[in-house]
Amino acid sequence: MLFYDFEVFKEDWLVVIVDTNREEIHEIINDRVALDKVYQANKNNIWIGYNSRRYDQYILKAILCGFNPKAINDFMIVEGKGGWEFSSLLNKYPVINFDIMTSMHSLKQLEGFMGNNIKETSVSFNIDRKLTDQELKDVLQYCRHDVEQTIEVFLNRKAEFESHLGLIKAFNLPVSYMSKTKAQLSAIILNAQKQQYDDEFDISIVKPLRLSKYNYIKEYYLNPINLDYDKKLTTEIYGVKHILAFGGIHGAIDHYIGDGLYVMSDIASMYPSLMILFDFLSRNVVEPKKFEEIRDTRIQYKRAKNPLQAPLKIVINGTYGASKDKNNPLYDPLMANNVCINGQLLIVDLLEKLEIAFGDDLKLIQSNTDGILVKLEKPTDYDKYVSICSEWERRTGFELEHDKYCKVIQKDVNNYIIVDENGKYKSKGSYVKKLSKLDYDLPIVNKAIVNYFLYNIPVEKTILDCNELKEFQKIVKISSKYKYAVHNDEVLHEKTFRVFASRIRSDGGIFKVKINTREKIANTPHKCFIMNDDINGMSCPRALDKGWYIELAKKRIDDFKGVKQ
Repeated sequence: MLFYDFEVFKEDWLVVIVDTNREEIHEIINDRVALDKVYQANKNNIWIGYNSRRYDQYILKAILCGFNPKAINDFMIVEGKGGWEFSSLLNKYPVINFDIMTSMHSLKQLEGFMGNNIKETSVSFNIDRKLTDQELKDVLQYCRHDVEQTIEVFLNRKAEFESHLGLIKAFNLPVSYMSKTKAQLSAIILNAQKQQYDDEFDISIVKPLRLSKYNYIKEYYLNPINLDYDKKLTTEIYGVKHILAFGGIHGAIDHYIGDGLYVMSDIASMYPSLMILFDFLSRNVVEPKKFEEIRDTRIQYKRAKNPLQAPLKIVINGTYGASKDKNNPLYDPLMANNVCINGQLLIVDLLEKLEIAFGDDLKLIQSNTDGILVKLEKPTDYDKYVSICSEWERRTGFELEHDKYCKVIQKDVNNYIIVDENGKYKSKGSYVKKLSKLDYDLPIVNKAIVNYFLYNIPVEKTILDCNELKEFQKIVKISSKYKYAVHNDEVLHEKTFRVFASRIRSDGGIFKVKINTREKIANTPHKCFIMNDDINGMSCPRALDKGWYIELAKKRIDDFKGVKQ
Protein backbone atom coordinates (compact mmCIF):
# COMPACT_ATOMS: atom_id res chain seq x y z
CA MET A 1 0.00 0.00 0.00
CA LEU A 2 1.06 3.55 -0.76
CA PHE A 3 -0.27 6.66 0.97
CA TYR A 4 0.01 9.84 -1.06
CA ASP A 5 -0.88 13.52 -1.27
CA PHE A 6 -0.23 16.18 -3.96
CA GLU A 7 0.22 19.93 -3.57
CA VAL A 8 -0.18 22.01 -6.74
CA PHE A 9 0.86 25.61 -7.42
CA LYS A 10 1.00 27.70 -10.60
CA GLU A 11 4.65 26.93 -11.35
CA ASP A 12 5.35 24.01 -9.01
CA TRP A 13 3.98 20.71 -7.82
CA LEU A 14 5.10 18.16 -5.29
CA VAL A 15 3.98 14.83 -3.89
CA VAL A 16 4.78 12.76 -0.81
CA ILE A 17 4.33 9.00 -1.19
CA VAL A 18 4.75 6.65 1.75
CA ASP A 19 5.29 3.02 0.78
CA THR A 20 4.33 1.09 3.93
CA ASN A 21 5.37 -2.28 2.48
CA ARG A 22 8.92 -1.26 1.63
CA GLU A 23 9.04 1.35 4.42
CA GLU A 24 10.11 4.00 1.91
CA ILE A 25 9.18 7.66 1.59
CA HIS A 26 9.26 9.37 -1.81
CA GLU A 27 9.32 13.16 -1.83
CA ILE A 28 9.13 14.37 -5.42
CA ILE A 29 9.22 17.99 -6.58
CA ASN A 30 8.57 18.91 -10.24
CA ASP A 31 10.09 15.64 -11.45
CA ARG A 32 7.80 13.71 -13.81
CA VAL A 33 10.48 11.06 -14.50
CA ALA A 34 10.89 10.27 -10.80
CA LEU A 35 7.11 10.10 -10.36
CA ASP A 36 6.77 7.77 -13.35
CA LYS A 37 9.44 5.50 -11.88
CA VAL A 38 7.49 5.18 -8.60
CA TYR A 39 4.23 4.68 -10.50
CA GLN A 40 5.63 1.93 -12.77
CA ALA A 41 6.99 0.07 -9.74
CA ASN A 42 3.67 0.32 -7.92
CA LYS A 43 0.91 0.46 -10.54
CA ASN A 44 -0.46 -2.86 -9.32
CA ASN A 45 -0.47 -1.78 -5.68
CA ILE A 46 -3.18 0.12 -3.81
CA TRP A 47 -2.78 3.91 -3.57
CA ILE A 48 -4.55 5.43 -0.56
CA GLY A 49 -5.40 9.07 -0.08
CA TYR A 50 -7.90 11.47 1.40
CA ASN A 51 -10.26 12.81 -1.26
CA SER A 52 -8.00 11.04 -3.74
CA ARG A 53 -10.96 9.61 -5.68
CA ARG A 54 -11.91 13.12 -6.80
CA TYR A 55 -8.55 14.87 -6.76
CA ASP A 56 -5.11 13.30 -6.19
CA GLN A 57 -5.41 10.35 -8.58
CA TYR A 58 -6.20 12.73 -11.44
CA ILE A 59 -3.25 14.99 -10.58
CA LEU A 60 -1.06 11.87 -10.69
CA LYS A 61 -2.43 10.75 -14.06
CA ALA A 62 -2.21 14.25 -15.56
CA ILE A 63 1.46 14.65 -14.63
CA LEU A 64 2.29 11.21 -16.04
CA CYS A 65 0.51 12.20 -19.28
CA GLY A 66 2.61 15.36 -19.51
CA PHE A 67 -0.20 17.81 -18.69
CA ASN A 68 0.29 20.88 -16.54
CA PRO A 69 -1.07 19.81 -13.12
CA LYS A 70 -2.25 23.38 -12.45
CA ALA A 71 -4.54 23.12 -15.48
CA ILE A 72 -6.35 20.00 -14.22
CA ASN A 73 -6.29 21.37 -10.64
CA ASP A 74 -8.26 24.44 -11.77
CA PHE A 75 -10.46 22.25 -13.98
CA MET A 76 -11.54 20.33 -10.88
CA ILE A 77 -11.36 23.00 -8.13
CA VAL A 78 -12.30 26.24 -9.91
CA GLU A 79 -14.61 24.88 -12.63
CA GLY A 80 -16.01 22.10 -10.43
CA LYS A 81 -15.67 19.38 -13.10
CA GLY A 82 -14.78 15.72 -12.66
CA GLY A 83 -11.15 14.79 -13.27
CA TRP A 84 -12.15 12.02 -15.68
CA GLU A 85 -13.62 14.69 -17.99
CA PHE A 86 -10.25 16.42 -18.48
CA SER A 87 -8.83 14.06 -21.10
CA SER A 88 -9.29 10.47 -22.25
CA LEU A 89 -5.49 10.17 -22.18
CA LEU A 90 -5.69 9.85 -18.39
CA ASN A 91 -6.93 6.29 -18.94
CA LYS A 92 -3.39 5.34 -20.06
CA TYR A 93 -2.38 5.38 -16.39
CA PRO A 94 -4.80 3.30 -14.30
CA VAL A 95 -4.53 3.73 -10.54
CA ILE A 96 -5.86 1.31 -7.94
CA ASN A 97 -7.04 4.10 -5.68
CA PHE A 98 -8.76 3.75 -2.30
CA ASP A 99 -10.18 6.90 -0.80
CA ILE A 100 -10.61 6.94 2.99
CA MET A 101 -12.77 10.06 2.84
CA THR A 102 -16.07 8.58 4.00
CA SER A 103 -17.71 11.68 5.41
CA MET A 104 -18.11 15.34 4.61
CA HIS A 105 -15.31 16.27 6.99
CA SER A 106 -12.07 17.64 5.63
CA LEU A 107 -8.78 16.00 6.57
CA LYS A 108 -7.98 19.03 8.74
CA GLN A 109 -11.21 18.57 10.70
CA LEU A 110 -10.34 14.94 11.39
CA GLU A 111 -6.85 15.97 12.44
CA GLY A 112 -8.52 18.42 14.80
CA PHE A 113 -10.79 15.76 16.28
CA MET A 114 -7.71 13.61 16.95
CA GLY A 115 -6.09 16.50 18.84
CA ASN A 116 -3.32 16.87 16.27
CA ASN A 117 -1.71 19.90 14.68
CA ILE A 118 -4.12 21.50 12.17
CA LYS A 119 -2.03 24.46 11.06
CA GLU A 120 -2.18 25.19 7.35
CA THR A 121 0.88 25.78 5.21
CA SER A 122 2.21 29.33 5.42
CA VAL A 123 2.69 29.27 1.65
CA SER A 124 -0.30 30.63 -0.30
CA PHE A 125 -1.68 28.47 -3.10
CA ASN A 126 -2.37 31.68 -5.03
CA ILE A 127 1.32 32.47 -5.58
CA ASP A 128 1.76 33.19 -9.32
CA ARG A 129 5.52 32.56 -9.51
CA LYS A 130 8.04 29.83 -8.86
CA LEU A 131 8.28 28.97 -5.18
CA THR A 132 11.51 29.71 -3.37
CA ASP A 133 13.60 26.90 -1.91
CA GLN A 134 12.36 27.77 1.58
CA GLU A 135 8.74 27.80 0.40
CA LEU A 136 9.16 24.41 -1.23
CA LYS A 137 10.70 23.10 1.99
CA ASP A 138 7.76 24.42 4.03
CA VAL A 139 5.17 22.96 1.63
CA LEU A 140 6.99 19.62 1.62
CA GLN A 141 6.85 19.52 5.41
CA TYR A 142 3.15 20.38 5.30
CA CYS A 143 2.46 17.68 2.71
CA ARG A 144 4.43 15.10 4.72
CA HIS A 145 2.31 15.95 7.76
CA ASP A 146 -0.91 15.43 5.81
CA VAL A 147 0.24 12.02 4.57
CA GLU A 148 1.10 11.03 8.14
CA GLN A 149 -2.38 12.16 9.19
CA THR A 150 -3.93 10.23 6.30
CA ILE A 151 -2.23 7.09 7.62
CA GLU A 152 -3.60 7.77 11.12
CA VAL A 153 -7.13 8.26 9.73
CA PHE A 154 -6.73 5.01 7.78
CA LEU A 155 -5.76 3.12 10.94
CA ASN A 156 -8.91 4.45 12.61
CA ARG A 157 -11.00 3.47 9.60
CA LYS A 158 -9.26 0.20 8.82
CA ALA A 159 -12.57 -1.65 9.03
CA GLU A 160 -13.80 0.35 6.02
CA PHE A 161 -10.81 -0.78 3.97
CA GLU A 162 -11.11 -4.38 5.13
CA SER A 163 -14.82 -4.55 4.30
CA HIS A 164 -14.08 -3.14 0.84
CA LEU A 165 -11.31 -5.66 0.29
CA GLY A 166 -13.53 -8.40 1.72
CA LEU A 167 -16.16 -7.54 -0.87
CA ILE A 168 -13.57 -7.84 -3.64
CA LYS A 169 -12.39 -11.23 -2.37
CA ALA A 170 -15.88 -12.59 -1.65
CA PHE A 171 -16.97 -12.15 -5.25
CA ASN A 172 -13.60 -12.80 -6.94
CA LEU A 173 -13.41 -9.30 -8.38
CA PRO A 174 -10.18 -7.75 -9.74
CA VAL A 175 -8.18 -5.84 -7.14
CA SER A 176 -8.41 -2.81 -9.45
CA TYR A 177 -12.06 -2.57 -8.34
CA MET A 178 -10.82 -1.18 -5.00
CA SER A 179 -11.12 2.18 -6.77
CA LYS A 180 -14.89 1.81 -7.05
CA THR A 181 -17.43 2.83 -4.43
CA LYS A 182 -19.45 0.23 -2.53
CA ALA A 183 -22.54 1.21 -4.52
CA GLN A 184 -20.66 0.67 -7.78
CA LEU A 185 -19.44 -2.71 -6.56
CA SER A 186 -22.98 -3.71 -5.62
CA ALA A 187 -24.11 -2.95 -9.17
CA ILE A 188 -21.27 -5.00 -10.63
CA ILE A 189 -21.87 -7.96 -8.31
CA LEU A 190 -25.57 -7.98 -9.19
CA ASN A 191 -24.74 -7.55 -12.89
CA ALA A 192 -27.03 -4.53 -13.16
CA GLN A 193 -27.71 -3.23 -16.67
CA LYS A 194 -28.82 0.38 -16.70
CA GLN A 195 -32.18 1.14 -18.33
CA GLN A 196 -34.41 4.14 -18.84
CA TYR A 197 -37.83 4.28 -17.17
CA ASP A 198 -40.72 6.74 -17.20
CA ASP A 199 -42.86 5.19 -14.44
CA GLU A 200 -41.26 6.75 -11.34
CA PHE A 201 -44.58 7.16 -9.52
CA ASP A 202 -46.57 4.12 -10.66
CA ILE A 203 -46.72 2.99 -7.04
CA SER A 204 -47.78 -0.58 -6.15
CA ILE A 205 -49.27 -1.35 -2.74
CA VAL A 206 -48.34 -4.77 -1.34
CA LYS A 207 -51.14 -7.30 -0.89
CA PRO A 208 -50.49 -8.19 2.80
CA LEU A 209 -51.23 -4.61 3.86
CA ARG A 210 -54.31 -4.38 6.10
CA LEU A 211 -55.42 -0.91 7.16
CA SER A 212 -58.75 0.34 8.49
CA LYS A 213 -58.44 3.39 10.80
CA TYR A 214 -55.33 4.57 8.96
CA ASN A 215 -56.38 3.55 5.45
CA TYR A 216 -56.37 7.24 4.50
CA ILE A 217 -52.57 7.12 4.59
CA LYS A 218 -52.55 4.48 1.87
CA GLU A 219 -55.05 6.56 -0.13
CA TYR A 220 -52.75 9.56 0.25
CA TYR A 221 -50.01 7.75 -1.68
CA LEU A 222 -52.43 6.48 -4.31
CA ASN A 223 -53.48 10.05 -5.11
CA PRO A 224 -51.24 11.30 -7.97
CA ILE A 225 -51.36 14.86 -6.62
CA ASN A 226 -49.31 13.76 -3.59
CA LEU A 227 -46.57 11.99 -5.54
CA ASP A 228 -44.11 14.82 -5.20
CA TYR A 229 -40.76 14.60 -3.38
CA ASP A 230 -41.37 17.99 -1.81
CA LYS A 231 -44.67 16.91 -0.23
CA LYS A 232 -45.18 15.20 3.11
CA LEU A 233 -48.08 13.95 5.18
CA THR A 234 -48.29 15.07 8.81
CA THR A 235 -50.78 13.06 10.85
CA GLU A 236 -51.38 11.49 14.25
CA ILE A 237 -50.86 7.73 14.61
CA TYR A 238 -51.51 6.00 17.93
CA GLY A 239 -51.52 9.35 19.71
CA VAL A 240 -48.19 10.51 18.28
CA LYS A 241 -47.53 13.08 15.55
CA HIS A 242 -45.94 11.43 12.50
CA ILE A 243 -44.43 12.68 9.26
CA LEU A 244 -44.52 10.45 6.17
CA ALA A 245 -42.81 11.39 2.91
CA PHE A 246 -40.28 9.73 0.60
CA GLY A 247 -37.59 9.14 3.20
CA GLY A 248 -39.25 6.86 5.75
CA ILE A 249 -41.74 7.34 8.57
CA HIS A 250 -40.80 9.43 11.62
CA GLY A 251 -42.78 10.07 14.78
CA ALA A 252 -41.96 10.57 18.44
CA ILE A 253 -43.12 12.03 21.72
CA ASP A 254 -40.94 15.09 22.05
CA HIS A 255 -39.24 15.80 25.39
CA TYR A 256 -40.10 12.43 26.90
CA ILE A 257 -38.40 10.98 29.98
CA GLY A 258 -39.66 7.81 31.61
CA ASP A 259 -38.94 4.52 33.35
CA GLY A 260 -40.61 1.14 32.95
CA LEU A 261 -40.63 -1.69 30.42
CA TYR A 262 -39.80 -0.47 26.93
CA VAL A 263 -39.49 -2.64 23.84
CA MET A 264 -37.65 -1.60 20.71
CA SER A 265 -38.78 -3.71 17.78
CA ASP A 266 -36.67 -3.42 14.64
CA ILE A 267 -37.40 -5.04 11.29
CA ALA A 268 -34.44 -7.17 10.27
CA SER A 269 -32.99 -5.99 6.92
CA MET A 270 -36.21 -4.15 6.16
CA TYR A 271 -35.43 -2.69 2.75
CA PRO A 272 -33.69 -5.81 1.37
CA SER A 273 -36.63 -7.87 2.66
CA LEU A 274 -39.10 -5.60 0.84
CA MET A 275 -37.11 -6.07 -2.36
CA ILE A 276 -37.19 -9.85 -2.04
CA LEU A 277 -40.68 -10.39 -0.64
CA PHE A 278 -42.48 -8.06 -3.04
CA ASP A 279 -40.20 -7.98 -6.10
CA PHE A 280 -39.07 -4.40 -5.47
CA LEU A 281 -35.45 -5.06 -6.39
CA SER A 282 -34.12 -2.82 -9.13
CA ARG A 283 -35.38 -4.09 -12.47
CA ASN A 284 -31.86 -3.59 -13.82
CA VAL A 285 -30.65 -6.70 -11.96
CA VAL A 286 -30.40 -9.50 -14.49
CA GLU A 287 -30.56 -12.32 -11.92
CA PRO A 288 -32.76 -11.23 -8.99
CA LYS A 289 -32.32 -14.63 -7.35
CA LYS A 290 -28.66 -13.79 -6.76
CA PHE A 291 -29.66 -10.94 -4.44
CA GLU A 292 -31.79 -13.29 -2.36
CA GLU A 293 -28.97 -15.85 -2.21
CA ILE A 294 -26.58 -13.16 -0.96
CA ARG A 295 -29.10 -12.12 1.68
CA ASP A 296 -29.67 -15.71 2.86
CA THR A 297 -25.94 -16.47 2.96
CA ARG A 298 -25.31 -13.33 4.98
CA ILE A 299 -27.96 -14.40 7.53
CA GLN A 300 -26.28 -17.81 7.88
CA TYR A 301 -22.86 -16.21 8.31
CA LYS A 302 -24.20 -13.71 10.84
CA ARG A 303 -25.76 -16.44 12.97
CA ALA A 304 -22.49 -18.39 12.85
CA LYS A 305 -20.56 -15.18 13.68
CA ASN A 306 -18.61 -15.63 10.47
CA PRO A 307 -16.76 -12.40 9.54
CA LEU A 308 -17.59 -13.06 5.88
CA GLN A 309 -21.06 -11.67 6.61
CA ALA A 310 -19.66 -8.11 6.57
CA PRO A 311 -19.01 -7.76 2.80
CA LEU A 312 -22.35 -9.41 2.00
CA LYS A 313 -24.09 -6.88 4.23
CA ILE A 314 -22.62 -4.10 2.09
CA VAL A 315 -24.29 -5.47 -1.03
CA ILE A 316 -27.74 -6.03 0.41
CA ASN A 317 -27.86 -2.76 2.34
CA GLY A 318 -26.34 -0.64 -0.40
CA THR A 319 -28.71 -1.68 -3.14
CA TYR A 320 -31.59 0.57 -2.05
CA GLY A 321 -29.43 3.70 -2.03
CA ALA A 322 -27.94 2.76 -5.39
CA SER A 323 -31.43 2.42 -6.90
CA LYS A 324 -31.91 6.15 -6.18
CA ASP A 325 -28.59 7.18 -7.70
CA LYS A 326 -28.94 8.38 -11.32
CA ASN A 327 -25.29 7.56 -11.98
CA ASN A 328 -25.51 3.95 -10.79
CA PRO A 329 -26.53 1.01 -13.05
CA LEU A 330 -29.01 -0.01 -10.30
CA TYR A 331 -30.97 3.24 -10.73
CA ASP A 332 -34.68 2.47 -10.65
CA PRO A 333 -36.65 5.22 -8.89
CA LEU A 334 -39.99 3.39 -9.06
CA MET A 335 -38.64 0.42 -7.12
CA ALA A 336 -36.98 2.74 -4.63
CA ASN A 337 -40.28 4.55 -4.09
CA ASN A 338 -42.16 1.25 -3.76
CA VAL A 339 -39.73 0.16 -1.06
CA CYS A 340 -39.95 3.42 0.89
CA ILE A 341 -43.73 3.91 0.67
CA ASN A 342 -44.66 0.32 1.44
CA GLY A 343 -42.17 0.21 4.28
CA GLN A 344 -43.91 3.18 5.87
CA LEU A 345 -47.39 1.72 5.32
CA LEU A 346 -46.41 -1.62 6.87
CA ILE A 347 -45.07 0.17 9.96
CA VAL A 348 -48.45 1.96 10.18
CA ASP A 349 -50.13 -1.45 9.79
CA LEU A 350 -48.21 -2.79 12.81
CA LEU A 351 -49.05 0.28 14.89
CA GLU A 352 -52.74 -0.04 14.01
CA LYS A 353 -52.85 -3.68 15.12
CA LEU A 354 -51.13 -2.80 18.39
CA GLU A 355 -53.54 0.07 18.97
CA ILE A 356 -56.52 -2.24 18.41
CA ALA A 357 -55.12 -4.87 20.77
CA PHE A 358 -53.82 -2.64 23.57
CA GLY A 359 -55.40 0.80 23.42
CA ASP A 360 -54.14 2.80 26.42
CA ASP A 361 -52.27 -0.20 27.87
CA LEU A 362 -49.43 0.47 25.44
CA LYS A 363 -47.71 3.77 24.77
CA LEU A 364 -45.97 4.52 21.50
CA ILE A 365 -42.72 6.38 22.18
CA GLN A 366 -41.34 6.64 18.66
CA SER A 367 -41.53 5.24 15.13
CA ASN A 368 -38.72 5.36 12.62
CA THR A 369 -37.88 3.96 9.20
CA ASP A 370 -37.49 0.33 10.26
CA GLY A 371 -38.85 -0.02 13.77
CA ILE A 372 -40.81 1.22 16.76
CA LEU A 373 -40.23 1.89 20.45
CA VAL A 374 -43.14 1.27 22.83
CA LYS A 375 -43.81 1.23 26.55
CA LEU A 376 -45.85 -1.58 28.07
CA GLU A 377 -47.95 -0.22 30.93
CA LYS A 378 -48.21 -3.76 32.33
CA PRO A 379 -45.01 -5.84 32.10
CA THR A 380 -47.16 -8.97 32.01
CA ASP A 381 -48.35 -7.85 28.56
CA TYR A 382 -44.99 -8.62 26.93
CA ASP A 383 -46.08 -12.04 25.65
CA LYS A 384 -49.26 -10.51 24.23
CA TYR A 385 -47.18 -7.81 22.52
CA VAL A 386 -44.88 -10.37 20.93
CA SER A 387 -47.92 -12.41 19.83
CA ILE A 388 -49.47 -9.42 18.01
CA CYS A 389 -46.11 -8.74 16.38
CA SER A 390 -45.81 -12.40 15.36
CA GLU A 391 -49.17 -12.31 13.61
CA TRP A 392 -47.99 -9.26 11.68
CA GLU A 393 -44.71 -11.03 10.84
CA ARG A 394 -46.52 -14.09 9.47
CA ARG A 395 -48.74 -11.90 7.29
CA THR A 396 -46.02 -9.62 5.95
CA GLY A 397 -43.04 -11.98 5.83
CA PHE A 398 -40.92 -9.64 7.94
CA GLU A 399 -38.84 -10.63 10.95
CA LEU A 400 -38.84 -8.41 14.06
CA GLU A 401 -36.02 -8.23 16.58
CA HIS A 402 -37.15 -7.20 20.10
CA ASP A 403 -34.89 -5.54 22.68
CA LYS A 404 -35.99 -4.55 26.19
CA TYR A 405 -35.06 -1.28 27.91
CA CYS A 406 -35.89 0.23 31.29
CA LYS A 407 -35.32 3.97 30.77
CA VAL A 408 -35.84 6.43 27.89
CA ILE A 409 -34.67 10.04 27.64
CA GLN A 410 -35.92 11.43 24.33
CA LYS A 411 -35.68 14.92 22.88
CA ASP A 412 -37.18 13.84 19.55
CA VAL A 413 -36.99 10.94 17.09
CA ASN A 414 -33.37 11.77 16.21
CA ASN A 415 -32.06 12.51 19.70
CA TYR A 416 -32.41 10.04 22.56
CA ILE A 417 -30.80 7.79 25.17
CA ILE A 418 -32.21 4.35 25.94
CA VAL A 419 -30.92 2.22 28.81
CA ASP A 420 -31.24 -1.54 29.33
CA GLU A 421 -31.57 -3.33 32.67
CA ASN A 422 -27.79 -3.90 32.81
CA GLY A 423 -27.09 -0.18 32.61
CA LYS A 424 -25.84 -0.33 29.05
CA TYR A 425 -27.16 2.43 26.86
CA LYS A 426 -27.66 3.39 23.23
CA SER A 427 -27.73 7.00 22.19
CA LYS A 428 -28.46 8.95 19.06
CA GLY A 429 -28.09 12.61 18.16
CA SER A 430 -25.27 15.16 18.32
CA TYR A 431 -25.94 16.07 21.97
CA VAL A 432 -25.53 12.59 23.42
CA LYS A 433 -23.95 10.30 20.82
CA LYS A 434 -20.93 8.24 21.75
CA LEU A 435 -17.97 10.00 20.18
CA SER A 436 -15.11 8.39 18.30
CA LYS A 437 -11.54 9.50 17.71
CA LEU A 438 -12.61 10.89 14.33
CA ASP A 439 -15.70 12.58 15.70
CA TYR A 440 -14.58 14.36 18.86
CA ASP A 441 -16.32 17.70 19.11
CA LEU A 442 -17.23 19.23 22.51
CA PRO A 443 -16.85 15.80 24.14
CA ILE A 444 -17.05 17.14 27.69
CA VAL A 445 -20.55 18.51 27.00
CA ASN A 446 -21.81 15.15 25.71
CA LYS A 447 -20.31 13.40 28.73
CA ALA A 448 -21.88 15.88 31.13
CA ILE A 449 -25.35 15.42 29.60
CA VAL A 450 -25.16 11.61 29.65
CA ASN A 451 -23.80 11.60 33.22
CA TYR A 452 -26.63 13.89 34.30
CA PHE A 453 -29.42 11.79 32.80
CA LEU A 454 -28.02 8.32 33.53
CA TYR A 455 -26.18 8.72 36.81
CA ASN A 456 -27.68 11.92 38.28
CA ILE A 457 -24.23 13.53 38.31
CA PRO A 458 -24.39 17.35 38.30
CA VAL A 459 -23.10 18.95 35.13
CA GLU A 460 -20.73 21.08 37.18
CA LYS A 461 -18.97 18.03 38.64
CA THR A 462 -18.31 16.37 35.26
CA ILE A 463 -16.94 19.55 33.72
CA LEU A 464 -15.04 21.02 36.68
CA ASP A 465 -13.37 17.68 37.50
CA CYS A 466 -11.99 17.34 33.96
CA ASN A 467 -8.53 18.80 33.33
CA GLU A 468 -7.80 17.43 29.83
CA LEU A 469 -7.88 20.26 27.30
CA LYS A 470 -8.87 18.05 24.35
CA GLU A 471 -12.20 17.31 26.06
CA PHE A 472 -13.20 20.97 25.65
CA GLN A 473 -12.32 21.44 21.97
CA LYS A 474 -14.72 22.78 19.38
CA ILE A 475 -13.58 22.16 15.80
CA VAL A 476 -14.94 24.61 13.22
CA LYS A 477 -14.35 25.04 9.50
CA ILE A 478 -15.24 27.93 7.21
CA SER A 479 -16.41 27.11 3.71
CA SER A 480 -15.11 28.50 0.43
CA LYS A 481 -18.03 30.97 0.46
CA TYR A 482 -16.03 33.04 2.95
CA LYS A 483 -12.78 34.91 2.32
CA TYR A 484 -11.23 34.42 5.76
CA ALA A 485 -11.83 34.27 9.51
CA VAL A 486 -11.23 37.02 12.06
CA HIS A 487 -10.38 36.72 15.75
CA ASN A 488 -9.47 39.66 17.99
CA ASP A 489 -9.30 41.85 14.85
CA GLU A 490 -6.64 39.55 13.38
CA VAL A 491 -7.24 38.10 9.93
CA LEU A 492 -6.77 34.32 9.93
CA HIS A 493 -5.95 32.65 6.64
CA GLU A 494 -6.53 29.10 7.85
CA LYS A 495 -9.86 27.38 7.23
CA THR A 496 -10.07 25.03 10.24
CA PHE A 497 -9.82 26.09 13.87
CA ARG A 498 -9.76 24.49 17.31
CA VAL A 499 -11.71 26.87 19.53
CA PHE A 500 -11.99 27.08 23.33
CA ALA A 501 -14.11 29.32 25.57
CA SER A 502 -11.96 32.01 27.17
CA ARG A 503 -11.97 33.82 30.52
CA ILE A 504 -9.69 36.57 29.21
CA ARG A 505 -11.58 39.86 28.98
CA SER A 506 -9.77 41.07 25.88
CA ASP A 507 -10.64 37.93 23.89
CA GLY A 508 -13.46 38.18 21.38
CA GLY A 509 -15.38 35.72 19.22
CA ILE A 510 -14.37 34.11 15.94
CA PHE A 511 -16.05 35.42 12.79
CA LYS A 512 -16.21 34.44 9.12
CA VAL A 513 -16.00 37.20 6.54
CA LYS A 514 -17.54 37.64 3.10
CA ILE A 515 -16.88 40.74 0.97
CA ASN A 516 -18.53 43.35 3.18
CA THR A 517 -20.11 41.34 5.97
CA ARG A 518 -18.95 39.19 8.83
CA GLU A 519 -20.86 36.73 10.98
CA LYS A 520 -20.03 34.83 14.12
CA ILE A 521 -19.20 31.17 13.52
CA ALA A 522 -22.11 29.13 14.84
CA ASN A 523 -21.92 27.36 18.21
CA THR A 524 -18.71 29.10 19.25
CA PRO A 525 -18.18 31.14 22.45
CA HIS A 526 -18.49 34.94 22.43
CA LYS A 527 -15.04 35.00 23.98
CA CYS A 528 -12.56 32.36 22.82
CA PHE A 529 -8.96 31.44 22.19
CA ILE A 530 -7.62 29.28 19.36
CA MET A 531 -5.06 26.47 19.57
CA ASN A 532 -4.28 24.75 16.28
CA ASP A 533 -1.18 22.99 17.63
CA ASP A 534 -1.08 19.38 18.82
CA ILE A 535 -2.92 19.39 22.16
CA ASN A 536 -2.83 15.69 23.03
CA GLY A 537 -1.88 15.29 26.69
CA MET A 538 -2.25 19.01 27.46
CA SER A 539 -3.92 20.17 30.66
CA CYS A 540 -6.50 22.94 30.80
CA PRO A 541 -4.98 26.42 31.08
CA ARG A 542 -6.31 29.05 33.51
CA ALA A 543 -7.71 30.93 30.52
CA LEU A 544 -10.28 28.18 29.81
CA ASP A 545 -13.80 29.26 30.74
CA LYS A 546 -15.40 26.06 32.02
CA GLY A 547 -18.51 28.04 32.89
CA TRP A 548 -19.36 28.36 29.19
CA TYR A 549 -19.40 24.54 28.83
CA ILE A 550 -21.55 24.20 31.96
CA GLU A 551 -24.09 26.66 30.57
CA LEU A 552 -24.11 24.91 27.18
CA ALA A 553 -24.65 21.48 28.77
CA LYS A 554 -27.52 22.83 30.88
CA LYS A 555 -29.10 24.46 27.83
CA ARG A 556 -28.98 21.17 25.93
CA ILE A 557 -30.45 19.33 28.92
CA ASP A 558 -33.29 21.86 28.91
CA ASP A 559 -33.71 21.19 25.16
CA PHE A 560 -34.18 17.51 25.98
CA LYS A 561 -36.70 18.33 28.68
CA GLY A 562 -38.54 20.91 26.56
CA VAL A 563 -37.76 23.73 28.97
CA LYS A 564 -37.89 27.06 27.13
CA GLN A 565 -34.97 29.41 27.68
